[in-house]
Formats: sequence, structure tokens, C-alpha cells
Amino acid sequence: MNWKHSYNILILGILILLSSGTFAQELNCQVQINAQQIAMGDNAMFDAMQRSVYEFMNTRRWTNDKYAPTERIDCSMVIQIDKQLSTGFYEATFQISSSRPVYGSTYTSTLFRFQDEQVRFKYMQFDVLDFSDNAYISELTAILGFYAYVILAMDNDSYAEYGGQEQWQKAQQVVSNAQTSGEKGWQSFSSRNNRYWFVNNYLNARFKPLRQANSMYHRQGFDVLNENVQTGRKSVLAAVKLIEKVHQAEPNSFNVRLFFTAKNDEIIKLFSKAEPSEKNEIVGLLETIDPANSTKYTSIREGTR
Repeated sequence: MNWKHSYNILILGILILLSSGTFAQELNCQVQINAQQIAMGDNAMFDAMQRSVYEFMNTRRWTNDKYAPTERIDCSMVIQIDKQLSTGFYEATFQISSSRPVYGSTYTSTLFRFQDEQVRFKYMQFDVLDFSDNAYISELTAILGFYAYVILAMDNDSYAEYGGQEQWQKAQQVVSNAQTSGEKGWQSFSSRNNRYWFVNNYLNARFKPLRQANSMYHRQGFDVLNENVQTGRKSVLAAVKLIEKVHQAEPNSFNVRLFFTAKNDEIIKLFSKAEPSEKNEIVGLLETIDPANSTKYTSIREGTR
């Protein structure tokens, strides 16, 4: 091999490394461990837990897609330690949220917000957090992997219709792997408001309008507000009408309630300045689809927000 050929290979290798270095992992996840309720004097173990969870969420590659550093998905996870059941064994509440930027603005729209309670897991200070798509290794990493895929799925669905299909299927595989764990949230029979039903609903044909609404709400709705408020608002209204179809098929479903947990405040703000006819139409829909927040939606007619 002559020196010119060797030089060309070296340059090519450097370019590949530089190119791959411009891409980052998918998640920008802020992690907080709150152990105040169990009143332990030495926080070294929980500091280690926080670092481990942070590194697990942010340094692992969850997809084969290329994300620039500025494209990473902003999300957060607060783990509140509620009880110490035994040495290294805890019961906790996980609070998970994620958001996406709105095109042409500095505003970020919340995509997902959920509080997962009575999660039991084991963790010792020097544990290595292992995870596999094909096997259940531990409760903690199964939970973290599940929500990583949910965050990715929700984000991808917001940019393209059914864009998160692969990640929803990955999340479903995590659920399937955890079926024999005996822990809460993975089985169909324990509750209708758990991880099992959350992901299975999203992959059910009856919930297709909800996923269509996710992309319409963001791409044709909020992403065009900066250019044309009326057009964007009409698309958000059309998205809510799509969700009404899901409500008719599955009244009071877990997934629809979580959608409005994330969205009710920004919908109120958007429609508070709409025309009276639009206000009446959206309030009528919301009071039917999301009765838990019906008193909040009355402020749309009053234009107080």
C-alpha cells in the first residue's frame, strides 16, 4: 500500500469520525432523585442512583436515527423514593414528562406527563444498569427503557402520522418481557390505567385517530401558529374532533385523559382569543371528551386566559 493510499484512508477515517461526532443520543433527560421522605442521613447512594439513571437515559442509543445535539428530546424524570422496603429495595413514584419545540417560536409544547406510582425496584450504590430489548433484566431498567421508548414514540408521532410506530412496538416488547416479573403495571388485569394498557391502546386500531390527532395538532396546528393563527387554531380544533372519535369508541380512556393532562392549559390559552363560534364548538367538545377538566374549559368562553 503506497503512502498516498494510506493518507486517503486516514483522511476518510477522520472525516467519518468527525461526521459521526456531530450526532448525539436522542434524549436530553433531566433526572432528579428525591429521597427526603425516608430521611436517610447519607445521600451518597441516592446521588449515585441519580447519576446512574441520568447516564442510562442520556448516553444509550435508543434508535438508529441520527439526532443532532440541538434535536435531542427535552424530557425529565423525577423519582420520589416513598419507602425503603429493605436494604436496596424501594417503592417510588416516577414523574415523567417530555416536550417538543414549536416551529418559529421559543415556545415548547408538553407532549407527555404522567405519574407512575407504587413502583418497586432494587438498586445498590455500585449497580450497573443493564437493559435489553429482548429480556427483562431488572425492574428499574425496564421502567426506564419503557419510558424512553414512550418519549420517543410520542415525539415521532407529533412530527409525522404514526411516526413513532417502531418505538411503540419497542415499548410493547418491554411490557411483554416484564409480564412474569410480578410487579405492578405490566399486566392487563391489574388496572386499565397502567403501562400495559397505555402502549397497547396506542397500537390498537381504535386509537388511530388519537395518533393522527397528535401529528395534526402539532404539525398543522401549533407549528403554523407563528405564520397564521387562524389556520393553526382550525387544525387544533380538527385534531380534537379526531380525538372525539376515540372517545366515542372508548369513553374515558387512559390515553385520551393523558393527552389532555398535557394539553388542556395550552388549548385554553389558544382558544381564549378565538371567535365566539369557535369557542363554543371547542368547549362543547372538550366538556364531552375531557369532563375532568370541564370547569377549566369554561374560561375559554370568558376569554380570561
